[in-house]
Amino acid sequence: MRNSYIQVDTPNIHISRKREMAEKYPEIKSLMGQNASSALWILGIIALQLFLASLFAKQSYLILILGAYLIGAYASHSLFAQIHECCHNLVFKKTVPNKIMGIICDTALFLPGAMAFRKYHMVHHRHMGEYKYDADIASVEEAKFIGNSTFKKFVWIVFFGLSQALRPMRFKNIKLVDRWLIMNIAYMILVNCTIYYFLGGKALLYVGLSTFFGLGPHPVGGRWIQEHYVVTENEQETYSYYGPLNKLSFNVGYHNEHHDFMNIPWNNLPKLKAMAPEYYDSLYAYHSWSAVLWNFITNKSYSVFDRVLHPEKKATA
Repeated sequence: MRNSYIQVDTPNIHISRKREMAEKYPEIKSLMGQNASSALWILGIIALQLFLASLFAKQSYLILILGAYLIGAYASHSLFAQIHECCHNLVFKKTVPNKIMGIICDTALFLPGAMAFRKYHMVHHRHMGEYKYDADIASVEEAKFIGNSTFKKFVWIVFFGLSQALRPMRFKNIKLVDRWLIMNIAYMILVNCTIYYFLGGKALLYVGLSTFFGLGPHPVGGRWIQEHYVVTENEQETYSYYGPLNKLSFNVGYHNEHHDFMNIPWNNLPKLKAMAPEYYDSLYAYHSWSAVLWNFITNKSYSVFDRVLHPEKKATA
């Protein structure tokens, strides 16, 4: 088990690979742009979740919990994937409509996460693997506490959403609170009060549990480990997932492809891989998110320290 992060003195590979691919395949530009149909998917998933919330609110707590785990978690995770699309302005051309649509995604997610995620996720892309700026990397103290303990890693995954929510506290150089975050919080207070008033507390519980499961203790929770935790000897730092759950997650598993060209919407990421297979077929990739979780939790050689750190640049956020 590592007791510190993997330190390298080179920039992340996506910078040079993007440049090389763009030169070799100029037609990649045709894959870039927006997919406005995502807005319809977002509204449809929200409607489905609220409908299911009204149904499960009339059932026993056991049935409600099972419904949240077996159905709701997939819906919540798909909304997380669409928040990710909105972060990169891949739904509409202008920034403001994408921010609004991101906030709307939160309607069926219980928590006001879209605007905070947008801010720190964009810093993650500009400063991937830079400890001082990348909120995708746990603090040294957090990583040391978790260690390689199977039990602690399991609990960490179960409460992964809490870990993510608290992580921005260590970034004093990035301003979290702005008017968009305040709007996001106000909107979600209104939404949750409305759900409680019209559908009841059990309906709100279903929505909250769906989000809780979708963030960690569930097959789709493997995504959070899949993306950047190092499992290869050559210290490959980004990994894609090509399994069937991409169909329910708007191809969010195509993570190498996304980091290479983050202005390509979800529906075109498989086309990028097909267009330039020599850049991706040789990379280690996953086909099961469940296996990712199981291996990370039970294998004593894996820990939260299995991340690559790059030299830090000055923040642009």
